[in-house]
Amino acid sequence: MRGVFILKFCVLASSSSGNSVFIGTEKTRILIDTGLSRRETVARLASIGESLDKIDAILITHEHSDHILGLPVIGRTVGKPIYCTHLTAEALDWDEIRTPKETFAAGTGFQIGDIEIGSFTIPHDAVDPVGYTVRADGVRAAVVTDLGYMPDSIKMHLRGTDLLLLESNHNLEMLKVGPYPWSIKQRIMGRKGHLSNDAAYDFITQDMDTSVSTLILGHLSENTNYPTLVEQMAVQALETRGVTPRLHVAEPKKQTPVFTY
Repeated sequence: MRGVFILKFCVLASSSSGNSVFIGTEKTRILIDTGLSRRETVARLASIGESLDKIDAILITHEHSDHILGLPVIGRTVGKPIYCTHLTAEALDWDEIRTPKETFAAGTGFQIGDIEIGSFTIPHDAVDPVGYTVRADGVRAAVVTDLGYMPDSIKMHLRGTDLLLLESNHNLEMLKVGPYPWSIKQRIMGRKGHLSNDAAYDFITQDMDTSVSTLILGHLSENTNYPTLVEQMAVQALETRGVTPRLHVAEPKKQTPVFTY
């Protein structure tokens, strides 16, 4: 997509099969997570008029494989800094990645080109997982997936957001009768697991800032959720809240349209 824009946002992938988000301005382009192969990342970027050689930095949320699968090859191809927390950096194999790293403490912010980055701790079973906010010329977006519940601290970080990518991972009843071992079900339902449809509904109806004009629901389970269920839940939640943002459900293994501001 060409033309004048402040911020360009596309979810290249969002599920347990792989996660990656492209965010760009006219001057700066970043990836959040590299859970796809290099080939698939290149193809999905090309479909929106972007390429790896234009990426200025890669941000990592945490070390789970669905977020870093392609990091070694993609990182070497990009050849630009990889940003992650100090503890997450210790969990990554830099001998394999062989790319410059920039580490930070969760909760701090930094600048990449004309994009202002904010980070915040999320409750997930990784060493030091974070979500991110990005701001460019007054437009603010947030990426918050892979969290077991929505603490007040995250609600605070999401205030004033224009575009929100929020997890809506599973339907509780489907999860309970689904194919996973009980230990995995407990992990997913736990306070360091994944956000359920019900939890997303509660956040939207009670706490989502009315500044949100684009809501993307992502990280859907392929085994214990359906995009139609998530959409129905979201429509009902937004009607209850009395707001009408653009709504999109990021289906597993599919990239979203490009959203621009």
